[in-house]
Amino acid sequence: MASYDVIVIGSGPGGYVSAIRCAQLGLKTACVEGRDTLGGTCLNVGCIPSKALLHASHQLHEAQHNFAKMGLIADNPSVDWNKMQGYKSEVIEGNTKGIEFLFKKNKIDWLKGWASIPSVGEILIGDETYTAKHIIIASGSEPSALPGIKIDEKIVVTSTGALALDKIPAKMIVIGAGVIGLELGSVYARLGTEVEVIEFLDEITPGMDAEIQKNFKRILKKQGLKFTMGSAVKSVSVKNKTASVTYVNQKKDTEHQVDADVVLVATGRKPFLDGLGLEALGITLTDGGQIKTDSNYSTNITGVYAIGDAISGPMLAHKAEDEGMAVAEILAGQAGHVNYGVIPGVIYTHPEVASVGLTEEQLKETGNEFKVGKFSFMGNGRAKANFAGEGFVKILADAATDRILGAHIIGPMAGDLVHEICVAMEFGAAAEDLARTCHAHPTYSEAVREAALACGSGAIHS
Repeated sequence: MASYDVIVIGSGPGGYVSAIRCAQLGLKTACVEGRDTLGGTCLNVGCIPSKALLHASHQLHEAQHNFAKMGLIADNPSVDWNKMQGYKSEVIEGNTKGIEFLFKKNKIDWLKGWASIPSVGEILIGDETYTAKHIIIASGSEPSALPGIKIDEKIVVTSTGALALDKIPAKMIVIGAGVIGLELGSVYARLGTEVEVIEFLDEITPGMDAEIQKNFKRILKKQGLKFTMGSAVKSVSVKNKTASVTYVNQKKDTEHQVDADVVLVATGRKPFLDGLGLEALGITLTDGGQIKTDSNYSTNITGVYAIGDAISGPMLAHKAEDEGMAVAEILAGQAGHVNYGVIPGVIYTHPEVASVGLTEEQLKETGNEFKVGKFSFMGNGRAKANFAGEGFVKILADAATDRILGAHIIGPMAGDLVHEICVAMEFGAAAEDLARTCHAHPTYSEAVREAALACGSGAIHS
């Protein structure tokens, strides 16, 4: 019976990062994974393949709309869907093989199979039992479907099926205007699909800064996405390879039906805890079905910890990674910590959308006095040269201390630009600190500095 200091269940971003950090800190470590490849949902059927398709489809958009403006003649660019899928697969393989290499480098054992926890300190995989002083549950999440909707991953699909359709559909209905639905909806809209998004709420991307929401929706509509808001989907039926979606407009209380080749159900995700034996073990769950943990990521059962999508908080790969490193450091006797106030969120459409910290609406609810600094990318020379002038940077700072409380960006490379603000917030910086930091010209990042200047005496280029 093999014995370890730590066994991590799940090799997604939280699990594999935690396993590597445990091994780096001198703990004998194994990681359990039932897939044929490491990396979990993110690398296999989530973050990485979706970014590959977003990148490829954006290049098509550039060829169709902007190449000629630059003197690049590429008449009638076309799509070879099979080759695009092959490119996506190569990207996935490169990343998953990279984790295998890192496991070997750090002497981490890959225990292949699906794990259960029959008792404290034990892991069962098939007929094999392994023991560990510490068990970390990093089992990730799975798509959550609406009641009565049957997923076949061919016509009625989750994000997994949407990444691997047999062909580009003529029409797609996306149920849910969150991150996953809008990213994949954007992919297919660029590829020529008619995309309609049906959303239960009155606004897209719930929880986002309202000003960003409004501008984001306007830009997506300009790109061809159609939005049906405030509507509750009642059923999805399939006949003769055509899906029919029935929904109710909640304000008018009227029922409607719309047909499509593919229906993408993008109504969120839920923790994937099947088969772990948590109920028999006596592990406490939250009302939302997540594993309940304390500040050290410990469950109510001694020696069992949980991180990532399996516990409360935003279901983000980088949040899981930070928790994975923190719990490893705690197990090694160090002081692991995650600053939940500085976890960025990014939507990888074009333009990208990124945010960190508090929104304007949240600040108004707290009653704190704050100031807003904004700068449009239309005033940024690099953005204008690259046909990327839509969007803006918005920085929120405390009115009295000038400390940065939040930032929201819609525009080119927003997912990268937000990180200088994250670093500033981690150090408790003021908007003036950003404003007085020299930024190279011409770069997109100058827009961040200009927004910081706008928190004070004013931006230069607006």
